Amino acid sequence: MLTQLLLQVAVAVSILLSVALAGVVGRDRLSLLREEWKSRLRTSAPAIALLLAILLLNRIMRQQGRSLSQEYGVHMTEVFYTIEGEFVLLFQAIASPEANAYFSISYVYGYVFLLIFPVVAYAALPKTIDFRRLLIAYSLNYAIGLVFYILFIAYGPRNVFVEELTQTMLYDNNPQVQYLTTEVNRNTNVFPSLHTSLSATVATFAYQTRSTYPRWFPIAVCLSISIMVSTMYLGIHWGIDVLAGLALAGFCVSLSTYLVDRWSLTAILKQVRERVHEYRDTVTTPSQKNS
Repeated sequence: MLTQLLLQVAVAVSILLSVALAGVVGRDRLSLLREEWKSRLRTSAPAIALLLAILLLNRIMRQQGRSLSQEYGVHMTEVFYTIEGEFVLLFQAIASPEANAYFSISYVYGYVFLLIFPVVAYAALPKTIDFRRLLIAYSLNYAIGLVFYILFIAYGPRNVFVEELTQTMLYDNNPQVQYLTTEVNRNTNVFPSLHTSLSATVATFAYQTRSTYPRWFPIAVCLSISIMVSTMYLGIHWGIDVLAGLALAGFCVSLSTYLVDRWSLTAILKQVRERVHEYRDTVTTPSQKNS
């Protein structure tokens, strides 16, 4: 079942990527990427390595994180329900088979596409700064989310409003998806919503690069909003989780921009040159300066 679903996701996302790369990135940028990918890979190697390390840590913590949560975590389900009440049930007003299909597709297929496409799109740009910023932002989202999932134990609305959400719950309407989500998540990993934070991160980068990729910006925004709404419509996240995800996205984008700009190779070389010039000035005698 899991293998079949992974194959379906891979095929669907591959088709979406092919269309988007042709229509948004363009043949010229992709051709240049094929020629210069080695140099761009070297420049971006630290950011790539960090993301891979964080993803590996997340995978390890899926097995060991539960014991840490039980020892150090705080149970927050009742707190969230007390604060938020039945807010997520408002989305049941638009419940229908068509809405179920749309939000389920957005949550699974759309989310995977949304995360992968900008990685390729920014890698295709001559300058790697946006590519590195995106990878660092992804890493920060996953790392901070992991810490929150250990510290805050909370079940989503689907575990609280069992009868009310019967028509729209993802696992009831698409039981095969549960095989996939359990491979990458636990049912207590709800605060913050990483679907929201990563989607908002992509949308923010799409806004920042809208002059470079004008066609991608509206697609990213619409898809991101659909994914955010789907997390509540399908009973997976509370509204509080979504708000926390938005805040996390803003923080990660800002911090990644600062880190990449501060520690970029160009900035480091510039600082080195400035230090060399300062050193030369200090060792140059007044007579040498006058001569």
